[in-house]
Amino acid sequence: MNNTATKTNSKFTIQQIAMIAVMTAVTCVLAPLSVPIGPVPISLTNLVIYFSLFILGTKKGTISYLIYLLLGIPVFSGFTSGPGKLFGPTGGYLIGFIPLALIAGYFINHFHNKKALRFLGMILGTAVCYALGTAWLAIQAHMGLSAALMAGVIPFLPGDFIKMILALLIAPQIRKQLDAAGLAR
Repeated sequence: MNNTATKTNSKFTIQQIAMIAVMTAVTCVLAPLSVPIGPVPISLTNLVIYFSLFILGTKKGTISYLIYLLLGIPVFSGFTSGPGKLFGPTGGYLIGFIPLALIAGYFINHFHNKKALRFLGMILGTAVCYALGTAWLAIQAHMGLSAALMAGVIPFLPGDFIKMILALLIAPQIRKQLDAAGLAR
């Protein structure tokens, strides 16, 4: 393969850029909708990330989230934004969504017909997100590890498992429809 072919294959098509933009927009619409239950609100951010990974793949799904993260407009939970949010008590979770996307995306991309492994990937990615977020919350809010776990992980476990199951069951169907329409990857 020559250098021209390699360079061409590494660029995104207009269609791929549009799909990344659509998923970024979906994140911008759904992530601010949150339920404040303490220092860490319940949001739909991770659900959208899971869907993005199934629909776009690891690389483009992660890019979609990174664009969302860097927009600088009030699209975080509770319609907030900016460095104050990123470096505040919940910033570790926002940053933790990046490894969540990379880890879950790897499993989603590499184990097409193995729902259990895809689910495991989402669990592992979420666990890393929880670890980063909880450590950051404990430091920023001057909490002990137990208090940070109670504020930032334990109340979210049931809902996050439901989000994973929804993504596992629904997102592949959306992907199939997009493939049939010639719109995916």
